[in-house]
Amino acid sequence: MTDQIIAKLDLFASRAIIALILVIVVLVILRMIADVANLNFFGGTYVTIRRLTDPVIVPVRGALRGFRVDPKYAPLVTILIAALLGWLGIRLADTILGTIAGVLLSIRQGSFAHLIGHLLYGFLVVYSLLIFARIVFSWVTITYSNRLMRFLVNTTEPLLGPLRRTIPPFGMFDLSALVALIIIWVLEAAVAGTLLRN
Repeated sequence: MTDQIIAKLDLFASRAIIALILVIVVLVILRMIADVANLNFFGGTYVTIRRLTDPVIVPVRGALRGFRVDPKYAPLVTILIAALLGWLGIRLADTILGTIAGVLLSIRQGSFAHLIGHLLYGFLVVYSLLIFARIVFSWVTITYSNRLMRFLVNTTEPLLGPLRRTIPPFGMFDLSALVALIIIWVLEAAVAGTLLRN
């Protein structure tokens, strides 16, 4: 019974995230069409489309300027980032619900090792997704004043901070996040190969 509930929750979360991505994509495409069609800048339709799309396009436009890329590509990059963040959201929902299902199964089977394994594996996957989300948000120059970015920095800095002090940057690229993801991947493999082994 609980497996069916978790499967339904997972399906609902996936569909909700996909619906949100589609809404963003449709709105951004409408904005691109409105820009090409030279709609009245102060007309109701164009103002509404701008109000709905500015919160996602404006930060991307600023990030592109920072990378010295023409900001006219902001709508297309916004669509790609929406798809990427949607994938992160679906992966996060899958991981959390999969961990809950694994924990419940371990309790039913009375397997303490599997219980600890599912909790550790779920934690590691979620942590790697948080690091990945921090990387994506830093690309679009979301600052520490943003509540979500502040959460991502506060949760990932305990691992990234010491790595950043140990590993020198490669030009303008900070390799600490990549090294952290490799470390987490190795730990995931170790947990899967020991505590979750049948």
